[in-house]
Amino acid sequence: MTATQQPSTKQDILIYLLKQGHATAQDLAHRLEISAQATRRHLKDLEDEGLIHHEAIQEGMGRPNHIYRLSQTGRDRFPDRYDEFAVSLLTTLAATVDKKQFSDILRKQWEQKALEYRDRLGSGSLQERVETLVEIRRAEGYMTEWHLAENIELPNVATPHYVITEYNCAISQIAESFPSVCGHELEMFELALEDCKVERTHWMVGGEHQCGYLVQAR
Repeated sequence: MTATQQPSTKQDILIYLLKQGHATAQDLAHRLEISAQATRRHLKDLEDEGLIHHEAIQEGMGRPNHIYRLSQTGRDRFPDRYDEFAVSLLTTLAATVDKKQFSDILRKQWEQKALEYRDRLGSGSLQERVETLVEIRRAEGYMTEWHLAENIELPNVATPHYVITEYNCAISQIAESFPSVCGHELEMFELALEDCKVERTHWMVGGEHQCGYLVQAR
Protein backbone atom coordinates (compact mmCIF):
# COMPACT_ATOMS: atom_id res chain seq x y z
CA MET A 1 0.00 0.00 0.00
CA THR A 2 1.39 3.36 -0.98
CA ALA A 3 1.78 6.38 1.28
CA THR A 4 -0.94 8.18 -0.67
CA GLN A 5 -3.39 5.39 0.14
CA GLN A 6 -2.70 5.28 3.86
CA PRO A 7 -4.39 8.54 4.91
CA SER A 8 -7.54 7.47 3.03
CA THR A 9 -7.61 4.11 4.79
CA LYS A 10 -7.10 5.76 8.17
CA GLN A 11 -9.94 8.15 7.42
CA ASP A 12 -12.12 5.18 6.45
CA ILE A 13 -11.33 3.61 9.84
CA LEU A 14 -12.28 6.82 11.67
CA ILE A 15 -15.54 7.11 9.72
CA TYR A 16 -16.42 3.47 10.41
CA LEU A 17 -15.80 3.94 14.15
CA LEU A 18 -17.83 7.15 14.11
CA LYS A 19 -20.79 5.34 12.57
CA GLN A 20 -20.58 2.03 14.42
CA GLY A 21 -19.38 3.28 17.79
CA HIS A 22 -16.76 0.55 18.17
CA ALA A 23 -15.10 -2.26 16.22
CA THR A 24 -12.41 -4.92 16.46
CA ALA A 25 -9.42 -5.09 14.16
CA GLN A 26 -11.05 -8.12 12.51
CA ASP A 27 -14.25 -6.13 11.88
CA LEU A 28 -12.28 -3.33 10.25
CA ALA A 29 -10.13 -5.63 8.13
CA HIS A 30 -13.24 -7.37 6.82
CA ARG A 31 -15.13 -4.14 6.21
CA LEU A 32 -12.26 -2.31 4.48
CA GLU A 33 -11.01 -5.42 2.68
CA ILE A 34 -7.41 -5.04 3.82
CA SER A 35 -5.10 -7.45 5.59
CA ALA A 36 -5.16 -7.88 9.36
CA GLN A 37 -1.52 -6.77 9.50
CA ALA A 38 -2.26 -3.53 7.62
CA THR A 39 -5.29 -2.91 9.83
CA ARG A 40 -3.26 -3.29 13.04
CA ARG A 41 -0.62 -0.92 11.66
CA HIS A 42 -3.21 1.74 10.90
CA LEU A 43 -4.83 1.27 14.31
CA LYS A 44 -1.48 1.67 16.06
CA ASP A 45 -0.78 4.88 14.13
CA LEU A 46 -4.22 6.28 14.93
CA GLU A 47 -3.83 5.39 18.60
CA ASP A 48 -0.38 7.01 18.70
CA GLU A 49 -1.99 10.16 17.28
CA GLY A 50 -4.59 10.08 20.05
CA LEU A 51 -7.48 9.70 17.63
CA ILE A 52 -8.68 6.34 18.92
CA HIS A 53 -8.33 4.20 22.03
CA HIS A 54 -9.03 0.59 22.84
CA GLU A 55 -10.15 -1.59 25.69
CA ALA A 56 -9.33 -5.26 26.17
CA ILE A 57 -12.37 -7.55 26.49
CA GLN A 58 -11.73 -11.05 27.81
CA GLU A 59 -13.90 -13.68 26.13
CA GLY A 60 -13.27 -17.27 27.12
CA MET A 61 -9.78 -18.65 27.73
CA GLY A 62 -8.01 -17.07 24.75
CA ARG A 63 -6.30 -13.75 24.34
CA PRO A 64 -8.39 -10.66 25.12
CA ASN A 65 -10.11 -8.98 22.20
CA HIS A 66 -9.32 -5.31 21.59
CA ILE A 67 -12.33 -3.05 20.99
CA TYR A 68 -11.49 0.27 19.32
CA ARG A 69 -13.41 3.53 19.71
CA LEU A 70 -12.90 7.15 18.71
CA SER A 71 -11.36 9.42 21.31
CA GLN A 72 -12.75 12.92 21.76
CA THR A 73 -9.81 14.14 19.68
CA GLY A 74 -10.88 11.72 16.95
CA ARG A 75 -14.46 13.00 17.06
CA ASP A 76 -13.19 16.55 16.79
CA ARG A 77 -11.66 15.66 13.40
CA PHE A 78 -15.12 15.56 11.86
CA PRO A 79 -16.92 18.64 10.55
CA ASP A 80 -18.42 20.97 13.08
CA ARG A 81 -19.37 24.61 12.94
CA TYR A 82 -19.46 25.66 16.58
CA ASP A 83 -17.24 28.50 17.69
CA GLU A 84 -16.13 30.09 20.91
CA PHE A 85 -18.07 33.26 20.16
CA ALA A 86 -21.41 31.42 20.14
CA VAL A 87 -20.68 29.79 23.50
CA SER A 88 -19.52 33.12 24.94
CA LEU A 89 -22.63 34.87 23.62
CA LEU A 90 -24.97 32.29 25.13
CA THR A 91 -23.09 32.43 28.43
CA THR A 92 -23.47 36.21 28.54
CA LEU A 93 -27.13 35.95 27.58
CA ALA A 94 -27.83 33.36 30.29
CA ALA A 95 -26.22 35.66 32.87
CA THR A 96 -28.17 38.69 31.65
CA VAL A 97 -31.76 37.48 31.40
CA ASP A 98 -33.81 35.22 33.65
CA LYS A 99 -34.21 31.51 33.01
CA LYS A 100 -37.62 31.79 31.32
CA GLN A 101 -36.46 34.57 28.99
CA PHE A 102 -33.39 32.54 28.07
CA SER A 103 -35.54 29.49 27.32
CA ASP A 104 -37.95 31.60 25.25
CA ILE A 105 -35.08 33.01 23.18
CA LEU A 106 -33.73 29.53 22.45
CA ARG A 107 -37.21 28.30 21.54
CA LYS A 108 -37.69 31.21 19.16
CA GLN A 109 -34.38 30.38 17.53
CA TRP A 110 -35.16 26.71 16.87
CA GLU A 111 -38.67 27.56 15.71
CA GLN A 112 -37.24 29.97 13.12
CA LYS A 113 -34.80 27.27 12.03
CA ALA A 114 -37.61 24.73 11.71
CA LEU A 115 -39.68 27.08 9.55
CA GLU A 116 -36.61 27.74 7.37
CA TYR A 117 -36.20 23.98 6.94
CA ARG A 118 -39.90 23.59 6.10
CA ASP A 119 -39.68 26.21 3.36
CA ARG A 120 -36.62 24.53 1.87
CA LEU A 121 -38.17 21.04 2.03
CA GLY A 122 -41.09 22.05 -0.15
CA SER A 123 -44.19 19.90 -0.68
CA GLY A 124 -42.77 16.74 -2.22
CA SER A 125 -43.23 13.20 -0.95
CA LEU A 126 -42.08 12.33 2.54
CA GLN A 127 -39.03 10.51 1.15
CA GLU A 128 -38.09 13.52 -0.96
CA ARG A 129 -38.36 15.82 2.06
CA VAL A 130 -36.33 13.46 4.24
CA GLU A 131 -33.63 13.32 1.56
CA THR A 132 -33.57 17.12 1.31
CA LEU A 133 -33.42 17.53 5.09
CA VAL A 134 -30.44 15.18 5.25
CA GLU A 135 -28.66 17.18 2.52
CA ILE A 136 -29.30 20.42 4.40
CA ARG A 137 -27.92 18.96 7.62
CA ARG A 138 -24.83 17.71 5.78
CA ALA A 139 -24.22 21.22 4.47
CA GLU A 140 -24.40 22.45 8.06
CA GLY A 141 -21.61 20.11 9.15
CA TYR A 142 -23.50 17.01 10.26
CA MET A 143 -22.55 13.55 9.04
CA THR A 144 -26.13 12.51 8.38
CA GLU A 145 -27.74 9.56 6.59
CA TRP A 146 -31.27 8.31 6.03
CA HIS A 147 -32.74 4.94 5.20
CA LEU A 148 -36.12 3.30 4.86
CA ALA A 149 -36.96 1.58 8.12
CA GLU A 150 -37.52 -2.15 7.94
CA ASN A 151 -39.02 -4.69 10.31
CA ILE A 152 -41.04 -2.05 12.15
CA GLU A 153 -44.51 -3.22 13.07
CA LEU A 154 -46.93 -0.56 14.27
CA PRO A 155 -50.70 -1.12 14.60
CA ASN A 156 -52.91 0.41 11.92
CA VAL A 157 -49.96 2.03 10.15
CA ALA A 158 -49.22 1.14 6.55
CA THR A 159 -47.10 4.14 5.54
CA PRO A 160 -43.31 3.92 5.10
CA HIS A 161 -41.06 4.87 7.98
CA TYR A 162 -37.71 6.60 7.61
CA VAL A 163 -34.72 6.72 9.94
CA ILE A 164 -32.46 9.77 10.07
CA THR A 165 -29.09 9.14 11.72
CA GLU A 166 -26.53 11.76 12.72
CA TYR A 167 -23.08 10.48 13.66
CA ASN A 168 -21.61 13.75 14.90
CA CYS A 169 -22.85 16.96 16.47
CA ALA A 170 -22.02 20.11 14.53
CA ILE A 171 -22.69 22.20 17.64
CA SER A 172 -21.06 19.83 20.14
CA GLN A 173 -19.27 22.51 22.15
CA ILE A 174 -22.44 24.58 22.43
CA ALA A 175 -24.53 21.53 23.34
CA GLU A 176 -21.97 20.58 25.99
CA SER A 177 -22.48 23.92 27.75
CA PHE A 178 -26.18 24.30 26.93
CA PRO A 179 -27.78 20.83 26.52
CA SER A 180 -31.25 22.33 25.93
CA VAL A 181 -30.02 23.61 22.53
CA CYS A 182 -29.57 20.00 21.42
CA GLY A 183 -32.74 18.90 23.18
CA HIS A 184 -34.93 21.02 20.89
CA GLU A 185 -33.73 19.17 17.78
CA LEU A 186 -36.57 16.65 17.99
CA GLU A 187 -39.20 19.40 18.11
CA MET A 188 -37.43 21.22 15.28
CA PHE A 189 -37.63 18.18 12.98
CA GLU A 190 -41.27 17.60 13.85
CA LEU A 191 -42.15 21.21 13.01
CA ALA A 192 -40.16 21.10 9.77
CA LEU A 193 -41.91 17.87 8.74
CA GLU A 194 -45.29 19.23 9.76
CA ASP A 195 -47.45 16.26 8.72
CA CYS A 196 -45.18 13.69 10.37
CA LYS A 197 -44.54 12.12 13.72
CA VAL A 198 -40.86 12.14 14.71
CA GLU A 199 -39.49 9.98 17.51
CA ARG A 200 -36.00 10.00 18.97
CA THR A 201 -34.36 6.56 18.85
CA HIS A 202 -30.78 7.44 19.88
CA TRP A 203 -29.21 10.47 21.57
CA MET A 204 -25.57 11.41 22.07
CA VAL A 205 -26.51 13.46 25.13
CA GLY A 206 -27.74 10.19 26.65
CA GLY A 207 -24.34 8.58 26.12
CA GLU A 208 -24.96 6.90 22.76
CA HIS A 209 -22.57 7.29 19.82
CA GLN A 210 -25.17 8.72 17.45
CA CYS A 211 -28.47 10.59 17.28
CA GLY A 212 -31.34 8.84 15.55
CA TYR A 213 -34.91 9.79 14.59
CA LEU A 214 -37.79 7.70 13.31
CA VAL A 215 -40.05 9.63 10.89
CA GLN A 216 -43.52 8.50 9.85
CA ALA A 217 -46.50 10.21 8.22
CA ARG A 218 -49.35 10.93 10.59
